[in-house]
Amino acid sequence: MKRSRGYLSKKTRRLKAERKLTVNDHLKHFSLGEKVLINQKPYYKGAMPHMRYRNKVAEVIEKRGSHYVLRLIDGNKEKILISHPVHLEKIKVEESDR
Repeated sequence: MKRSRGYLSKKTRRLKAERKLTVNDHLKHFSLGEKVLINQKPYYKGAMPHMRYRNKVAEVIEKRGSHYVLRLIDGNKEKILISHPVHLEKIKVEESDR
């Protein structure tokens, strides 16, 4: 039988559940222009960015409902992602990096 090549093919080992979701995970708030780290959580599959963007830094450019629109530079191209706040983490940007 032919092997499945689904969306998370060969990626499930990286997505092992460490803990359950809390209410605070769903209610994260990010301001426009803020830098966030993309880190997929396996226990919430809704609006999960693709695994190639794992541990990448993106900028919040818009809020759509409960999700955020992100701008990411991948190589020489600018890409737009839509993600649920569960998969995003705030990062601190030092003054010298701005």
